[in-house]
Amino acid sequence: MRSYAGVLIGNLVFATVCGIAGPIFLVGGYVAWQEGADWRAVVLVLGIGLVGTVAIPVVAFTAARKDYPRITRRDLVKDTSVSYGDETFVMWPPRSGEGPAEARLARADVLEASFVRYTPDGEATFTKYAGDYAPAEFKPVIRMRLRVHAAEEADGAAGSAEFEITDEWRVPPLCLSAVTAGRLVVLVDPAGAKVTVQWPRSVLLAGTRTCRVIDLRGRSTEVTRRPVRQLAQMRISRTVGGVEMADGTIDLRRLDAETAARYGVLADRARAFPEDRAPVSEPGEENRWIVDRLPGERGAFGSAGRRWARRGGRLARARFLEMRGTTTFQDHGPFLDVVLRVHPADGTPPFDAARRLTVPMNYLALLHRTKDVVLHVSPNGRSYVIDWARTNLLAGVTAATVIAPDGQELPVTGRPDVIWSLMNLLASHAVSNPGPVLDLRKHRMVTVAGAVMDMVRDGEAQVNGTRP
Repeated sequence: MRSYAGVLIGNLVFATVCGIAGPIFLVGGYVAWQEGADWRAVVLVLGIGLVGTVAIPVVAFTAARKDYPRITRRDLVKDTSVSYGDETFVMWPPRSGEGPAEARLARADVLEASFVRYTPDGEATFTKYAGDYAPAEFKPVIRMRLRVHAAEEADGAAGSAEFEITDEWRVPPLCLSAVTAGRLVVLVDPAGAKVTVQWPRSVLLAGTRTCRVIDLRGRSTEVTRRPVRQLAQMRISRTVGGVEMADGTIDLRRLDAETAARYGVLADRARAFPEDRAPVSEPGEENRWIVDRLPGERGAFGSAGRRWARRGGRLARARFLEMRGTTTFQDHGPFLDVVLRVHPADGTPPFDAARRLTVPMNYLALLHRTKDVVLHVSPNGRSYVIDWARTNLLAGVTAATVIAPDGQELPVTGRPDVIWSLMNLLASHAVSNPGPVLDLRKHRMVTVAGAVMDMVRDGEAQVNGTRP
């Protein structure tokens, strides 16, 4: 993978070419001073040249930090008042219009989804907009066939009134996982002719965002992937004009008495009629698999430089705790404010880091499954770089396969523990495999072939519940 020095040098060259006028003015001012020109003109020319010249490294360093997602201890979260649990994930997706008051919130199951188009301008690496504007060109168009449950859901049983609709929708990148998971929240107008997707509520119903409720006694209840209760909560929230959800938690002690009482009725109903957790993804995910067509890096076992491995370089893992949209966009994914919990490879306690970085869309489409990322650790252990090729393979964006020495193909997709072990084995032996297929018949795999097969067999034995 690219080094920070290489990215910085590339940006420095580009900034120098674009800002060459600065050094030219600086030289011109010096020549004018030597020739005894008017001092005011000399100061003006030198000032312009100095500002332009200083701007070159500043622009280069700023661009390199954007392009290269490096994390260090300097990125530690400053706001210590926020405490994230290990399983907490907080997201602020773009807002959706509330629609007419008479429209009704309902659940919709995604029966089929297909990628239609994605056509950003692509003229700049980063495109920045003012205000809270979310440009349509950075939202892929997805065609979906929905089954809308228009009737009230009560006592854990879905209503019988259903209808299907097929249309095209622009999906905010942060909400793509709701499509893959297959659960959406929609607004249905009284006539039933128009269906509007509520994207922020959809990622909540899909289980991408975590949701907890603290009752008036201070007791916390996990509500993630409880769609019946969540939908009822959303209806109450919409009726009262919104309910604050701080760090993935609704605290009834902060609500007015009437709203808190209505939430309390839902809690009592949930205790009387317990609701099973919905699956991570609804059945038929293969009919909603839009991941292959979305922008983003293809999954791979990853590269490992010999010098990096010999000096002690290794891999580590981190987990997203928070994602917040910004007004800056990039073609292959949104530029986000994120918080990650980094687990250092040396076993020291994890730490939370805040950064701005581009998150590829194909990873976002599977955010309901996993929030884990793979980090490429520097030999001195002081800096971490998100390795999106390895991350996407671990997340299941790309199918992972091991080809045994006898030619047998052994799929390992959906077995993150096995994939993670294989990645670490290859990295420790400085074996690069820039693709999702690990072919043990190749000569460069001789030193690791035996260990790879042992890991794959052990993983199979664990899945089958048997001992090797």
